[in-house]
Amino acid sequence: LLQSGRHSWLAGLKTLLLNVSRAVTHDVLITFSPTAGPSRLNTTEKGKAGKIHLPREIFRSLSSQTVRVVVTVLNIQQLGMFKEVNQTAQVLDNTVVGITVGESSISGLQDPVQLTFAHRELPQGVSPQCVFWDPSRGQAGGWRSSGCVTQPGDKGTVCSCDHLTFFTLLLNPALDGSTAKALMAVATAGCGVAMAFSIFTMAFCTFIRCTFRFEETVRINLGLHMNLVGSLFLLNLAFLLNSGLSGTTHPRTCGVLGGITHYCLLCCFTWTALEGCQLYLLFVKVLGIYIHRYLAKLCLVGWGFPVLVVGVAGVIGSYGEYIIQTTDHQVIAHLCWITSKYLLVHYITNCGYFGLIFLFNMVVFGVATQKSCSLQGTAAVQGYRKPWKVALVAAGLFCLLGATWALAFLTYGISSAAVLYLFTILNSLQAIFIFVWLVVLYYPKTKEATGSLSYIIRHDKTTTASQD
Repeated sequence: LLQSGRHSWLAGLKTLLLNVSRAVTHDVLITFSPTAGPSRLNTTEKGKAGKIHLPREIFRSLSSQTVRVVVTVLNIQQLGMFKEVNQTAQVLDNTVVGITVGESSISGLQDPVQLTFAHRELPQGVSPQCVFWDPSRGQAGGWRSSGCVTQPGDKGTVCSCDHLTFFTLLLNPALDGSTAKALMAVATAGCGVAMAFSIFTMAFCTFIRCTFRFEETVRINLGLHMNLVGSLFLLNLAFLLNSGLSGTTHPRTCGVLGGITHYCLLCCFTWTALEGCQLYLLFVKVLGIYIHRYLAKLCLVGWGFPVLVVGVAGVIGSYGEYIIQTTDHQVIAHLCWITSKYLLVHYITNCGYFGLIFLFNMVVFGVATQKSCSLQGTAAVQGYRKPWKVALVAAGLFCLLGATWALAFLTYGISSAAVLYLFTILNSLQAIFIFVWLVVLYYPKTKEATGSLSYIIRHDKTTTASQD
């Protein structure tokens, strides 16, 4: 068994050793392929295998007369190595090429090392990127592209790097130019529409709070909705400023704008979480709830907690220019956001944070839906709301709890373009959904109507008290 495992490990590793004199007067050329491994350059192999070009500068900087050049070709699928946490990109042919010259670390080359990764025409929606393995990145290591320049071609991609280590070619999911431009246009137009309806919603909530006499629970709900819609307004405004100014702003100004955009996004997520907490208190803890200055304390959490997160991210220098590129490396947009160097900050503060909020809110939504359905069958509630209005209340809650943001987790892979369109459109319409929902839910058209949620909660309290 041990002997079998040894052969399996060696099957994924092929190495070429060359003893090269220090006083070389020409560059060193080597070929490599996933199947044949590395070898000296053979003219018959041109176009069929990858090539490595080692400049003379490498050998002139070494002190010994003779150095050993080690070129290693690894099949990471067989070896189970070089696996990045949550990696979405694919390694070309599962091949990693390692290059060492002598025993010292070589970096900062003026004449770069060139690796040509041979491949056929790449599929649509894929962007090649030259990267190297950085063991210090994250907890288990990761791929980085600093110091490497990617030059894609029809029959291969040339990677020019200023250091020696383990290299590969990542195939990242990407958008074509026309799709990316269309998405930017939809997002820009959607932000304008969302800002307009956010203003309508806040004005409507202010109007009915001042005009009609609602019980305290409904007034708190309206205050929560106003703050959530206010965070959506600020987020859309920040995005418009970001897309319009980021390409011409000073790096420090871009960092501040990136931090503001991140703050607005976190405020939106936090108020979504507070909506879920309020729904939990109303439908699960229906009796004995009184918190002094409850809405003021919610505002402290909703607007204050993101300040702490953005402050910590800003101290470590996470914000700066972020470039969105197409498959042919055309720049679509310059955004002030979390830079590529600090993507871990994005995964923790945005993806991880919202993921926890979404899971909690969906559990609360399930409990609230179950309670509402059970109460709709009682005599006290039956006939109060038509079925389509009950469905509208449920859809509004679903939107209010951030369900449209969850589509961001589905924007990886082959279907990313279609899901991105859906994600952009639905989030642009979120303010419209909330406005229509609030008008139907809270505007009293009859004397007994003070909102479906308020009526159902009030009846649930009465039922629970009578059972006790």
